[in-house]
Parts: sequence; structure tokens; C-alpha cells
Amino acid sequence: MSTERGLSDRSMTNKEAKNNIKILAANSHPELANLICKKLNLPLSNIEAIKFENNESAIVVQDSVRDEDVYIIQTGCGGYDNLNDYLMELLLMIHACTQASARSITAVIPNFPYARQDRKDKSRVPISAKLIANLLTTAGCNHVITMDLHASQIQGFFSIPVDNLYAEPNVLKWIKDNYKNTDEVMMVSPDAGGAKRVASLADKLDTQFALIHKERAKANEVSRMVLVGDVKDKSCILVDDMADTCGTLCKASDILLAEGAKEVIAIVTHGIFSGNAIERLNKSSLKKIICTNSMPLGEHVSQCPILEILDISPTLAEAIRRLHNGESISYLFNYVAV
Repeated sequence: MSTERGLSDRSMTNKEAKNNIKILAANSHPELANLICKKLNLPLSNIEAIKFENNESAIVVQDSVRDEDVYIIQTGCGGYDNLNDYLMELLLMIHACTQASARSITAVIPNFPYARQDRKDKSRVPISAKLIANLLTTAGCNHVITMDLHASQIQGFFSIPVDNLYAEPNVLKWIKDNYKNTDEVMMVSPDAGGAKRVASLADKLDTQFALIHKERAKANEVSRMVLVGDVKDKSCILVDDMADTCGTLCKASDILLAEGAKEVIAIVTHGIFSGNAIERLNKSSLKKIICTNSMPLGEHVSQCPILEILDISPTLAEAIRRLHNGESISYLFNYVAV
């Protein structure tokens, strides 16, 4: 099969579907799992994921996975309790498939949990992202597919292959569809860590970019922000990998408008939206916030009129198809799957 055609021309045929593949999903994001299966023209395998009254999780894989290539879709989302429950579900599912003689097990984790705890930045703290990598490998995972890791070097924590996909092609398409004249656009990074991501987008759009330097008094609390760049009369697009409490995005929007920006739009890959994030967004000066569906956002869409969703299920589905068929995944770094 040609590697230059879109997924719409290459959803899995009946022959491919019978060729030793199973798609599993637990409780974190069933909507995304169903969208991926629809793109692949495959059924979602039956599992039972329950939680006992003593808070123990239990998994039963109800379909045979013997000698199958298994893809488990489970994103890192929810509050403290749910996030850890979903992580435990994923580990138990991997181990269950290992015990059931699956040929290979790939964890599809659009939002990698604990990704922000990727280094030892103070004394006596764990490198939690490394621990998650060890747990996945020990459970029996053979491959990981994720998207827009908070730090790309997290891939080095694994002794198994990791494919870090990017939302950038979808972001570029959205910008080009909504701004015919990119000379009016200014790409903005809300912090120094995202400068490389924003510079790449600006180069491909042939436009300028600015940077906001932020200082934190403590985690999730920004104390001071300074703009580097001229945004006067520009449509500013803030780009980040995740939006958690949304304090950074809201303050950045205020600063950009105070410096003469015409409008401010935010584009993020992972919409965590914890605490009173939605309330902040509704009160903010942002014209719109664009977010992928790597996280379940159903109730947030109805609560936040400025929130718009980008569907990344075609990208994840195409990554699964390419991996299963032994094709290159790097195609997806530059092109939008359809």
C-alpha cells in the first residue's frame, strides 16, 4: 500500500482486520476508543473493568487475545483518584493480555500521565515519569504510542519503542483554514519550554513568533510574566502542549491584548482543565481555545462556549494501522490523517 494516501482510502480491510489484531479500552476515554475503531473499521473488544468497594480495580478481557497484536487505548485523565485508577486499569489490562498469551501489546496513551514530573528538580523527589515507564514495561507492554509528550526525552526512560506523535499537522491545518493571510498572525509561546514548538509552527506558516517569560512562585501559580516580541495589531495564537488550571493562558492573553494584540486564541493538545479552569476560561479575554480530544471533554464543551475540539482519532488510528502493517509512522509528523 502507498504511504502517501490518507486513512480514508486505507481503513483496515476485512483481511487486515482478521490478521491478529484486537483493540481494547477501559474507562478513561471510551469516546476516543470508539472513534479510533470506526476509522479502522474494527470492533472494540469486550472487557470488564470494575472497581470493588475497597477501591481495588479488576479487569476481565472477555475476548480471546491469544497470538493477537493488542492495542490498549487509555489516556491519562481525571482528578487524583481517577488518574491513578485509570493508570492501574492500564497496567492490569497489559498484564492480563500478557497472561492470555497476546503476541504483542501496545499501549496507546494520548496524554502520558505524570509527564511533568520528568526530572529531579529538587532534593528527595521521585522522577515519576520514569517510574511510569518502568511500570508499563514490567507489566508486559511492548510498545507505546503517545502524543505531544511534555518533554520528548521521556522516550529515553523506556527500554521499549515509543512513538511520540504530534498534533502540529492538525494545528497547522486549523490555522490555515481560519487565517487566509498568515501575515496577520503572531505565534506565541506562553513559556520558554514551548519556544521550540512555536518556532517550528511559525517557520511552516512563514510568520513571526513571540515568547512570554513566566516566573512561578509555586506549581500551577504564575507570579510574573514578561512579553518578548512585538504583537501590535496581530492575531496572536498561544500554543502549548497542555492546559491544566489555565492560569498561564488567561494571564498571557491579558498581557498580549495590553500590548496591542488584535485578538488572542489558544491552541493546546491536552485539555486537562482541572479545578476552576473552565470558569477562568469563561471569564478570560481569550476569543477561543482550541483543544484536541486526547482527553474526554464532553461536559466542558457545553460549559465553555469558546472551546472548540480538534479530532485526533484519525492520527491515532493511522498510527495503529501503520504499526500493525510495518509501515513508517514518521509520515504522520508532517501530514494530517483523514
